[in-house]
Amino acid sequence: MHIDTRRLYYLTFALLFISWHPLLANATAQEDHLPDQLNLNEWRVPWQGLPRDPHVDSKGDVWFCGQAGNYIGQFIPISEKFKRYDIPEGTYPHNLIVDANNVVWYAGNRNAYIGRLNPKTGAVKRYPMPEGIEDPHTLIFNQNGNIWFTAQHSNRIGLLNVDSGKVQAATPPTANARPYGIKIDPQGYPWVALFGTNKLARVDPETMAIREISLPRPDARPRRLEIDPSGNIWYLDYPQGYLGRYTPTEKVFKEWKLPGESPRPYGTALDNSKQLWIADTGTIPNTILAFNIETEKFTSRTPVPSGGSIRYMYFNDRDGSFWFGVDSGFLDQAIPK
Repeated sequence: MHIDTRRLYYLTFALLFISWHPLLANATAQEDHLPDQLNLNEWRVPWQGLPRDPHVDSKGDVWFCGQAGNYIGQFIPISEKFKRYDIPEGTYPHNLIVDANNVVWYAGNRNAYIGRLNPKTGAVKRYPMPEGIEDPHTLIFNQNGNIWFTAQHSNRIGLLNVDSGKVQAATPPTANARPYGIKIDPQGYPWVALFGTNKLARVDPETMAIREISLPRPDARPRRLEIDPSGNIWYLDYPQGYLGRYTPTEKVFKEWKLPGESPRPYGTALDNSKQLWIADTGTIPNTILAFNIETEKFTSRTPVPSGGSIRYMYFNDRDGSFWFGVDSGFLDQAIPK
C-alpha cells in the first residue's frame, strides 16, 4: 500500500497543533453525557407576555418584566401568588432591578425612559433618556446605588443618577457595537458585552471613557457576561457557542466550546459555589448547563420542561437558587442539588 509521506507529515503536524494550541484545545467541546444537578420549580405566569429578567427582593418576592405584555410582575413564593402592575403604554420593559428599599427600577425599552415603580402604591416615576438614547436595555446598580445601563440599538452606555435624574452617556468607539449585557467588577468598573462586534468594553466611571478589548476570534459575538470575585470576565459568544474567560490583569483569554451540536448560550448566573450556570437556547426545550470555573469543566445539564427561550438569569445569594423567565410563559426557580 502506498503511503503519501508528505500528507502524513502535514496531518500529524495539524493534529499536534490543535492538541497543543491553548485556545483551540480549550475550545473543544467536552463530554455531552453530563449529570442533572438541578431541581426546577416552574409556575405558569397568568398573563404570559414574555416573562423575563427576574430579581429577588429582600423579602424573597420575585419581580419580573412582562415584556410583550407591558407589565411588571410580582411573584410571592410563600403563597405562590402573582400580582400585576400596569405601566405606561408602549413601555415594553426589558429588564429590572430592585434596590435596597425594595423599589423596582425597570428599562423602558420602547419609549426611552427608566422607570421607578413604588410597590406599595403602584405609582411610576419616569426618568427620561437624553436625545440619542431610545432603548434602555439592561440595568445594574453601582456601589452608590446609581444605575449603569446599556442601550443596544442606540449604541450607548449610560449612568443614571437616581437622585437628580441626570444621565451621563458614552458611545463605544466601534459603530453599531450594540452594548448588551453589563456587570461591574470589584473595583467598580462596568464591563459590557458588545453584541454587534467581537469586543468587550470597560468604562471608566470617572471620565466615561470606553476601552474596547477584542476577543480572539473575529466572528465572536458576546451577549452576556459575568464577573467572578477575582475580577475575571466570563463572556458568552452567542452565535458560535463558546464560553470565554478574560483575565484583565494578564490580558489573557481562554475559551471552551459548549457541549451539543449547535449551542446558543444566552442567560447566565454565577453562584457562590464556583458554578457558572448557562442557558443553552440552541435546543428546544432549552437546557441549563453548569461550568465549574475552578476545575474548568462542564458539570451538569438540565432540560427545561417549559421550553425556551431563557434570556436572563438571576442568582439569589440568600438561598443559593437562581431564577429565570421562559418565553413560553413560565417563571422558574433552579435549585442546585
